[in-house]
Amino acid sequence: METYDYIIIGAGSAGCPIARGLSDNPDNKVLLLEAGPPADRFWVNTPAGMAKLYFHKDLNWNYFTDPMPALRNRKMYWPRGKTLGGSSSINGMIFIRGHRSDFDSWRDLGNPGWGYDDVLPYFKRMEHNERGADEYRGATGPLWVSDPVKKMASSHDFIESAERVGIPRTDDFNGAVHDGVGFMQHTIRDGKRYSAYTAFVEPVRNRQNLTVLTGCAVQRIVLEGNVATGVEVLCNGEITTFVAAREIILSAGSLNSPQVLMLSGIGPGEELQRHGIRTRVESPGVGLNLQDHFYVHGSYKSTPDSSYNTELAGLRKYLEGARYLLTHKGYLALGSSQVGAFVKSRADEPYADLQISFRPMTFTYHPGGECEVDNEPGMGVSVYLLRPRAAGTVTLRSANPADSAVFKPNFLTNEDDNRAMIFGVKKIREIMSAQPMASRVIEEQIPGPAVKTDEQILYWMEMTGNSAHHQGGTCKMGRDRLAVVDERLRVRGVERLRVADASIMPHLTSGNTNAPSIMIGVKAADMVLQDATPRRLIKDTVAA
Repeated sequence: METYDYIIIGAGSAGCPIARGLSDNPDNKVLLLEAGPPADRFWVNTPAGMAKLYFHKDLNWNYFTDPMPALRNRKMYWPRGKTLGGSSSINGMIFIRGHRSDFDSWRDLGNPGWGYDDVLPYFKRMEHNERGADEYRGATGPLWVSDPVKKMASSHDFIESAERVGIPRTDDFNGAVHDGVGFMQHTIRDGKRYSAYTAFVEPVRNRQNLTVLTGCAVQRIVLEGNVATGVEVLCNGEITTFVAAREIILSAGSLNSPQVLMLSGIGPGEELQRHGIRTRVESPGVGLNLQDHFYVHGSYKSTPDSSYNTELAGLRKYLEGARYLLTHKGYLALGSSQVGAFVKSRADEPYADLQISFRPMTFTYHPGGECEVDNEPGMGVSVYLLRPRAAGTVTLRSANPADSAVFKPNFLTNEDDNRAMIFGVKKIREIMSAQPMASRVIEEQIPGPAVKTDEQILYWMEMTGNSAHHQGGTCKMGRDRLAVVDERLRVRGVERLRVADASIMPHLTSGNTNAPSIMIGVKAADMVLQDATPRRLIKDTVAA
């Protein structure tokens, strides 16, 4: 059994910066475990390659929810990254920190050190904003953040139309003003995806004190009493145990982290007993508080100059591919959405509770295949619910680590959530009907002119709505009885074990969750080093 000072479970958005931060000290022997394969694939590095990764069999966990009664008993597909970089290696690369009030509310829920003024230095430290540094932005960190290399005329017009219907313009969603409409930034550098792995681990992969293992699926965390001492792992078909002399940091993501805890005997006793798992530490909140950004996607047939569909469809996609191979420029170098808007569904909302995303292109998902760009010119607009009132659960399907957990998100089960989303659909239509966008629209295709009343909009959402794949909250931070970790991310009731990923969020941030997940990892590394747990005296055996 090999011993390390620190073992990090999951090389994703949070795990990678943790590995970087802990291994900065050459005296720390660090192990970073990843269940998936390496990320050295062409489509991982290519921004537009996310379309090829959505259903990828090797780089994606390919999860499904259980049937959802409120969504006409549909099952929903949930892709999650299963490779170095985690979901930051397959996502749309949008860089949104969240609203100041998101973090202040975390602090006010009993988590000192997590207010906006507390986390801002970490956001600044981690990023290399190509615009340069200012009061809110950093320019010397490892994570590259850039503007779209090509801004379509229709994207500019969407911003103008949004302003005409009362949405103010903002030049930087991550600066002084979060709410409003403007261009998105992405984690892209020189036309290539810049994942958490690319930014934080790849440059230091050759450190003698850092070991990165792929193809290693964690089976459970080993406990001696209430002390986390090691990790049991299935590596290349063989079970092995790695021993932690100092700490174990669980960063497997909002769907896998609660599962690993429960398989290790940490969780709701009744749930563990149901699967024949001995309860080592009663923690009733593990797997509860599952939150996600529900969204619906609209599609508009457009004038040819409004869309780059025709540049990526048919034979032209091969020409565009050759252009990208030679220059790393062109449409394949673009992130998912060019323009975003953060708006309130009601005047009395303290800040935006809806996110709107505009794409000067449209696509079709082929389940079991890939995401394919449509042949005819089109524009896509989506609306996301940022602060859902309904929460779901992650529970065990069995005691077998190879079985995925059971995911029940409970979308559209709260009347206020439903009302806000209906408002969002109407707001999209208002923007697209205002000039200059109205001149670019030939017809609304999805949901289509037949969907008019609130009841019809709700039915359409029930039939077609999806997850934005921004799950969080399942190992929440706090002080109440359902809090799984404290403000230092230490698992309550367990020594030498922390959770650090989006699962610790008491509630979701207002926007895409990759940036705050990376921040959590950067901050977690600092906390682990500050607390400086002494090395344990390692025995010859590890407890079951």
